[in-house]
Amino acid sequence: MVFNSLTFVVFFACVLALHSMPFSWTTKKINLLIASYIFYAAWNPPFIILLWVSTVVDWYAAQGLVKAKREATRHAWMLLSVIANLGMLVYFKYGQFLLDNFTALMSSFGVVWQPAKFDIVLPVGISFYTFATMSYTLDVYLRRALPAKNLLDYALFVTFFPHLVAGPIMRPTELVPQFEQPRRATGEQLRFGLALMTLGLFNKIVLADSFLSDVAQAVYDNNKIPGALDAWVGTLAFSGQIFCDFAGYSTTAIGAALCLGFAMPDNFRFPYAAVGFSDFWRRWHITLSSWLRDYLYIPLGGNRHGVARTYVALTVTMLLGGLWHGANWTFVVWGGLHGMYLAIERFLRGRFGGYRPGPLAFVCLGLLTYTLVNLTWVFFRAKTFSKAWLVLGGMFGQHADARPILSSFALISAAAIVTAIVSTHWFMRGRTLESVVARTHPAALCAVWALMAFAIVIAQGEGSAFIYFQF
Repeated sequence: MVFNSLTFVVFFACVLALHSMPFSWTTKKINLLIASYIFYAAWNPPFIILLWVSTVVDWYAAQGLVKAKREATRHAWMLLSVIANLGMLVYFKYGQFLLDNFTALMSSFGVVWQPAKFDIVLPVGISFYTFATMSYTLDVYLRRALPAKNLLDYALFVTFFPHLVAGPIMRPTELVPQFEQPRRATGEQLRFGLALMTLGLFNKIVLADSFLSDVAQAVYDNNKIPGALDAWVGTLAFSGQIFCDFAGYSTTAIGAALCLGFAMPDNFRFPYAAVGFSDFWRRWHITLSSWLRDYLYIPLGGNRHGVARTYVALTVTMLLGGLWHGANWTFVVWGGLHGMYLAIERFLRGRFGGYRPGPLAFVCLGLLTYTLVNLTWVFFRAKTFSKAWLVLGGMFGQHADARPILSSFALISAAAIVTAIVSTHWFMRGRTLESVVARTHPAALCAVWALMAFAIVIAQGEGSAFIYFQF
């Protein structure tokens, strides 16, 4: 079940209706838990078992961590959680990748081996709920948090359907306390939640799917050689598509939770207005970047053990962050480029710490950041390195004789939409959506909402799955 489907509309209406009934709070939480399992089972019912395994293992591991008298026992409980969670993630997501690379390594030594082909379906959202459940036992192990008071609250944290399959990646300290007391959306929360859902679905269905997806696909998913214009517009279209797709999901998820009375953290803060790459990662996929910072970068040493150690920690963190996105070396290169960007930025900040750019230089640095981010998107979007080099070659003018791929309409529409997205990000750079809504006349807000809703209805077709479902 995906947000951009009629099935979800009916499902969510039923969930809202049940949540508004005069049941006890425990009954309402059980209803939400069952609804969350139905939401996930609508994709592939047997994989609910993985959710149960993660839930039960981490629940008992956290209880064991608190009751343990010896450090060795605590280490054993933590190890159980890590092996169970990462074991499932590695098997389902990276099994074929590891097998293919091992086969290639053996072939390089002259050993010919043809293993049986993995026929494993990747469970949707496994990367997201694995990180969410691991943060629970890690926080308890590091004594940052106490275990949940009851299994129902913890199980609901793991499976709560708005964030289950594509984030935001919730921490137990953010969501579990909200389950302790009865919650029901106020009229204002319900209106704002529905508005966020409309905005998110507009981004996904209208912008990402109807306008930008086909442009990126035309450049990246065929054998034609792209010229400079096609390569740049195709890549810019993908930069807009992945933002509208992923931010659209997060916005819809946050809105759905708010309609039920629950708060979830922002996952995007207008990242294409970032100035520098540390600023970009404070704005893009915020819950993932904070997870990687707290559970990987800082344990690797962070910036506490000298410059060289900091660069190593940055690089390793971003390489693994890239691999988290997909079982392909192109994702590792994407993460490695961001790690390199962050390391260079840190070096330049240390060298020119007193530099304060003026307004024009500030904007130029922001556009440079956006340009360099788009170069990394080539590796994120391309399925092979040969395709990535082909697109990069086009971007840098190496295919002067290439025949046009994109139509004039595709070029103009993609350029206009991406320009509008980037301009909006710069306009909203120092603002929040709540503050802008508060200063806008209600009639204008209603008109904008109605136009977005109308566009969603007109553009709604079969509905494409969200890009991050594959991660």
